[in-house]
Order: sequence, then structure tokens, then C-alpha cells
Amino acid sequence: MFNWLQYFADWLIYAVFGISATTHLGEALNFFVFDTLKIFVLLFVITTVMGVVNSYFPVDKVRNFLSRNKMYGLEYLFASTFGVITPFCSCSSVPLFIGFVKGGIPLGITFTYLITAPLVNEVAIAIFAGAFGFKVTAIYVSTGIVLGVIGGFTLGKLKLDKQLSPWVQNIIDNAQTEEELEEEHLSLSNRFPLILKEAFNIVKGVSIYIIVGIAIGGAMHGFLPTGFFEHYINKGQWYAVPLAVIMGIPMYSNAAGVIPVVQVLVAKGVPLGTAIAFMMGVIGLSLPEAMLLKKVMTWKLIAIYFGTIAFFMILSGYLFNAIL
Repeated sequence: MFNWLQYFADWLIYAVFGISATTHLGEALNFFVFDTLKIFVLLFVITTVMGVVNSYFPVDKVRNFLSRNKMYGLEYLFASTFGVITPFCSCSSVPLFIGFVKGGIPLGITFTYLITAPLVNEVAIAIFAGAFGFKVTAIYVSTGIVLGVIGGFTLGKLKLDKQLSPWVQNIIDNAQTEEELEEEHLSLSNRFPLILKEAFNIVKGVSIYIIVGIAIGGAMHGFLPTGFFEHYINKGQWYAVPLAVIMGIPMYSNAAGVIPVVQVLVAKGVPLGTAIAFMMGVIGLSLPEAMLLKKVMTWKLIAIYFGTIAFFMILSGYLFNAIL
């Protein structure tokens, strides 16, 4: 999907700047260029699409539908399932988070998507099945979906809407301005420039957070050796699972990048549950994601989100160790 961006990053770093692909610096810079451009493109496209959707569909009715108690929690399952079929990493799913919140989708349901999308997707499922077989893959997928549902439901019950940043609150309050109300009966061609302008303003508003966040991720990706983490979680102590989750956070990567690392860890004697907990920490929580979320959440909400999800990841690690 983003091969053209990868070709550009390869050309810029390896051909134009002449930095070797085998060096830590080359790997880090390539990662930075590719992921920064990818997230800018994703954010602009998704925000534009959400703008079109918000212009033509009654968002209030969607919000009310998803908020009905008579759904008995199925709205969380729908959001988690949607997360499974979208191949985004933790940082890439942040643009969709902004779009969901802007569209008035309840925060707990939005969190469900944000949790599930990086953990479980078709890419992760395919690689995981090839590496560990269908039984382990089925357990992992089920765990990821349940983790998203429980995590989102828990966060939703905490009534954390006030912990969204003033920037996001302003977007929500002005999602449908008087100018847009006057334009409701215009054609898409007449309305589209306003949608593009709003999308551009949103991208501009989070640009510094994207750049700083991905810079941190690039540095971690290029310079932190896998063996450093392996040394500390290659034992069977009770604290190995929570330590694996915590130590996975600095290593920003997607499922495709980290599953081969998990294979190596398991081959070297790390319990499967501990290795999977490490993988969840890598792809589900990351320092770059925290930097991006700072634009849309207060530090308190980020701490609650990370703490809640880390807790469920740790439980999942212990569960995997117990049944596998």
C-alpha cells in the first residue's frame, strides 16, 4: 500500500545522502522518513474522508446508535473487529482516533479500536500463523479482540472525556460550524474545499508531534539491540511478563517487524506468553504513540490509557504461559 513511500525513503537515504542501509543511522533515518510521510498521508486522507462522511451522514444518529444500552456491549465488539481488519500500527491508528472523536463516537468505543488495530490485523495474523501455527494464532487473535473490548469498555466507564486536550475539545465543539450548516445543501464539489482546508488544519496542528514521535521511534528502531531486551526476559521469574511489556514500549515497530523477533526469543528459551507480552508492548504501546496522543489527550489520560492496557497485556502474557 505504501511501497512508493518506501522506495522514496530508500532513494533519499541510501542514494541521495549515501548512507549505508546496513548502518544503524541509515536504518533509523529510513524508518523516520517512511513513517513520517506515511502518517502524514494517512492523517490527511482519513481526516478528509471523515469530513465527507460527517457532511453527508447524520453523525448524531450514529453516536446515539452506538451509545444505546440495548446493544449490550456489541458496539465494542464491532469496534474491535474493525480494528482487526485495518492494518495500522499504534501511531497510524491515531489519525483514525481523531476522526472517531471528531465524529462524536463515544470515547470507550474509540479506545477499543485504538487498542485492537495495532495488535491484531491481517498482516499479523498471516505472519503469526506461519510462525506459530493456527492454534496459537487463534488464541492470540481472540485475546487481542477481548483485550480491545475489555480495555475500551473499562476506559469508557471511567468517563474520561474531560481529559481530552483543549485542541480536540475545540474540534468536537466546532465539528459542524454555522458556515457548514449553510453549506449543507451544496454539492460535494462545492463543499470539498472546506473539507480539505479543515483536514489540512488538523494535519498542521499535530505535525510537530508526529515528527518528534517518529524521530523517537526511528532512534529506538535503529539503535536499540534486540539482545538487550532478550537478556532480561529470558528467565522464568514472576516479574518477567510485566518487565517484557515495559521493555517492549521503547521498541516502536509494527507486527510484521516484531513477530520474527518473537520467534527468535522463543527459540532461545523465552516462554511464549512472555514473548507475546513483549510483542504487545512493542506494537500496542510506544513512546512515539504517546507523543502523538499528547496532542489529543492530557498526560493524565495517556497515563490511564497506557496503564490500563499494560495491565491487560500482562494478564494476557500470564494466560498464554499458563495454557501454552
